[in-house]
Amino acid sequence: MILFPAIDIRGGNCVRLIQGDYNKEKIYGNSPTDMALQWEKKRAAYLHTVDLDGAKTGDSLNQDAIKAIAKQTEIPVQVGGGIRSLDTIEDYLAAGIARVIIGTAAINDKAFLKEAVEKFGSRIAVSIDARNGYVATDGWTETSTVKAIDLVAELEQIGVKTIVYTDIMKDGMMQGPNFEELQAVNEATSMDVIASGGVSTEEDIRKLKSLNMYGAIIGKALYDGTLNFESLTEENFYAR
Repeated sequence: MILFPAIDIRGGNCVRLIQGDYNKEKIYGNSPTDMALQWEKKRAAYLHTVDLDGAKTGDSLNQDAIKAIAKQTEIPVQVGGGIRSLDTIEDYLAAGIARVIIGTAAINDKAFLKEAVEKFGSRIAVSIDARNGYVATDGWTETSTVKAIDLVAELEQIGVKTIVYTDIMKDGMMQGPNFEELQAVNEATSMDVIASGGVSTEEDIRKLKSLNMYGAIIGKALYDGTLNFESLTEENFYAR
């Protein structure tokens, strides 16, 4: 199982939000590149970056900062947040980003998603952000009428290979992931599922691995020191 240290960027800073609330922000640094190099030094196999401004507005305001991460690190980087055009995807991929994650547009513009998957294949992933079982959009500020489990089936039919599944109510709460929901999603699809939201202990990670998850994104627990990344790497959760 791959562990993805998360680098969430807002206003050029590395931040974490509580349950996606933009009014509940904690800043952990003002250089996303330095943060990325720190995780690379600690032997991270993959980085997960998010343009929080882009997720909320649809404009990739932190695109240059994320491109700089891809340029200055040697490990693969995936990016999400406000990616709603083929031009933006092409721009990121040309800059060395390994995988681009589509969120809101996967709900609101299926034609765009299909075109992106046809053109870029496995380099496209989809973020499913769920609140009480329903998909949230626009930086988690809106909740749709689409059931998350129904979207999973639709995405697989479209040809998506990887999804990032986040239970918003668990995100940043340090209370563990929603294992029941993650297991249901993972068993319902052949797509690779990356768990996100609430991962806070080594036991959480072991349990996710036992559920055969493809990966797990870790954010607040790493930045607050609850989890020690070096100790995790010793347990061979990923290969690098």
